[in-house]
Amino acid sequence: MSQESAAQPERSFGRSVAEMRPVKLTPGIMKNADGSCLAEFGDTRVLCAATIADGVPKWRGASKDGWVTAEYAMLPASTNRRTPREYKGRKGRSMEIERLVGRSLRAVCDLRHLGEFTVTVDCDVIQADGGTRTASVTGAWVALYEALVAAREKGRIKRVPLTGQVAAISMGVVRGVELLDLDYPEDSHADVDMNLVGSSDGRIVEVQGTGERATFDREQLGRLLDLGQKGIDQLLQIQREVTGFEA
Repeated sequence: MSQESAAQPERSFGRSVAEMRPVKLTPGIMKNADGSCLAEFGDTRVLCAATIADGVPKWRGASKDGWVTAEYAMLPASTNRRTPREYKGRKGRSMEIERLVGRSLRAVCDLRHLGEFTVTVDCDVIQADGGTRTASVTGAWVALYEALVAAREKGRIKRVPLTGQVAAISMGVVRGVELLDLDYPEDSHADVDMNLVGSSDGRIVEVQGTGERATFDREQLGRLLDLGQKGIDQLLQIQREVTGFEA
């Protein structure tokens, strides 16, 4: 079934197939964090908070480079059914997402110029309606930037060691239609589910793609990546608008 012949779905917020949900990034949302951001993708809301601590993980050895990492969790009432807190060990999904966020942030951070500091960005989902990992990556970058600017102003670091921006968006195929930025109902019925992480220099940081109910070919993969890149470009622009970042 071609994109043209497939029935065009009714989507949340009255958007088109190639349109994201309303996105709002609010920096400085937390008083005690070194940097913070509330990332809102439609009804999905993720609170991202960055904390800078002296020292680096022991496994880094004698390296003088800094480290950037992330943690991810969902509040119990963030989903329709209560999500139990992870007291008895981290769930595989949470570990996968926090590693994705950490990798994405490190892709645009010059750890040599960070110095012997560790930045931890905590991403806590306060309301989930699909795309929590993409909102986490996008909001985490804002929180990281705010924390590094504050550290520079306090004299902890000499410069903001970011080489650019990073953002993430989901794409997918639902009932034969290629969609940008899937909400939960769309994601739960997706034939193909993808996530794209991209940097402000136009390069791909990570692609996650799965044939949930159907397979896809290279031609469709290319179309989905093009669709995702449009979303990435819009998110990078929103990041610049709320932070004043200049590469």
